[in-house]
Amino acid sequence: MRIFIVACIALTALNFSYSKQKKDYTTLLHEVAEKYVRLILDIGQLDPDYVDAYYGPKEWQDEAATMKHQPTALLDRANALLIRLKKVRVPSSDKKSTLRKTYLTKQLIAARTRIEMLNGKKFTFDEEARLLYDAAPPHYSEQHFSNIIQQLNAVLPEDTGTIAQRYQTFRNRFIIPKEKLDTVFTAAITECRKRTKQFISLPENEHFVVEYVTDKPWSGYNWYKGNAYSVIQVNTDFPIFIDRAVDLAAHEGYPGHHVYNVLLESELMKKNGWIEFCIYPLFSPQSLIAEGSANYGIDVVLPKQERMKFEKEVLFPLAGLDASKANQYYRVQSLVAELNYAGNEAARGYLNGTMTKEQAIEWLVKYGLFEPARAEQRLRFIEKYRSYVINYNYGQDLVKQYVEKKAGKNATDKKRWGVFAELLSSPKMPAGLK
Repeated sequence: MRIFIVACIALTALNFSYSKQKKDYTTLLHEVAEKYVRLILDIGQLDPDYVDAYYGPKEWQDEAATMKHQPTALLDRANALLIRLKKVRVPSSDKKSTLRKTYLTKQLIAARTRIEMLNGKKFTFDEEARLLYDAAPPHYSEQHFSNIIQQLNAVLPEDTGTIAQRYQTFRNRFIIPKEKLDTVFTAAITECRKRTKQFISLPENEHFVVEYVTDKPWSGYNWYKGNAYSVIQVNTDFPIFIDRAVDLAAHEGYPGHHVYNVLLESELMKKNGWIEFCIYPLFSPQSLIAEGSANYGIDVVLPKQERMKFEKEVLFPLAGLDASKANQYYRVQSLVAELNYAGNEAARGYLNGTMTKEQAIEWLVKYGLFEPARAEQRLRFIEKYRSYVINYNYGQDLVKQYVEKKAGKNATDKKRWGVFAELLSSPKMPAGLK
């Protein structure tokens, strides 16, 4: 009996020791997370574009607004947090905390890089992409895009002018009239929301409003406000084509940015108590997951054949457009989508100094098939957001590969949605998608 009692005491002591150890590393992660949030808020005082969303303690935000911050001091804080985080020993058996530590580490590396950039340090396009977004974007030759352009030459109906001019002439038949924009967008949003809610449970109070704006460097933007609420803005500076209705409804709304932010808030911040998810720094690895999942989410919510059917039967009539040319439009758009990385090459060349502004605009017109005014708008986006452009296409490719590999070949809709929703609710970083 005595031996049994001694054994029980030893086991109790061991369990207590393990619980204390677990408490120690989780407490340390919480402490780093709080300091991380405060650091991001302070960087936001130097860079107004940096904090994309915040719904944490208001007093932290107010405190940041009253302080004067120097890049060198912020850099010291970022480095100190990275050193402290490195010393946190998380048991390999605790997968959730391991992911959390990786998330904080990669986000802090990006924060440190952004501070260095604000302090005047220069990075190449690829260096910046790796440090800010935890990714190494692919390179494509001019010949790659030339080959796609030649394929387009065979399917475009117009036979006069450059490929870009012929494409724009053809595409202009599919512009949504401004007075019908809201009607078409509302229908697209309703359909995407209905389909998303079949597979993803969202809070009852989740919602967003749509605003139509002008004079922006982007075509659409989701401003997440917290408590499952977003403001989605659509830029009407330039004509909006029929396929953009589903693109924007899914990318900015369901199952894109709005759903992603709702799930991070409800699953990671509120349920887990992970305070780092009360803030979203734009120039960080989180953006590759956000933009990549938002773009891939378009195909998840409306697979190609179902999307074509919905657009021809619902959106084309609402926009007052002739659906008889829809199939040809889809063939052309499918080829144009293969030119997606042309914008990355323009950004890489322009930011690395191997292309002038004029050359970058010419490249965007020739291989991105932008109208000159749209190409100039795109270059303004590149000047403002720099290597952020990789998050849309390379991010989409990484998310697609991850979901489809994990879901398995010939996966059911339920399985694919399940893997996709799990990704949206996790702190997984881009390198973890490979």
